[in-house]
Amino acid sequence: MAIFANFPFFTESVFGVLRLKQGAKPAFVRLFELLTLYLIVVGVGRLIESSLGNAFPQGWQFYATTVCLFIVLGFPGFVFRYLRRRTD
Repeated sequence: MAIFANFPFFTESVFGVLRLKQGAKPAFVRLFELLTLYLIVVGVGRLIESSLGNAFPQGWQFYATTVCLFIVLGFPGFVFRYLRRRTD
């Protein structure tokens, strides 16, 4: 989960595949990637849970908590990309 949360901040290509022509990836593209990767992680977790037995119904509290956890796990990548002092 932490690898998926940090992935948008460590690559300059969209989902590691599509390279943008303008160089640096804009912040809204990184946020879109973060949201998409969160949905993928939740979907895979749901598939694993349902394959093991009955999947429990989740309310909005579950998704609010896991979104916050995903954002916190992505914080090291954010620091690396935006807050690190560069010595070029």
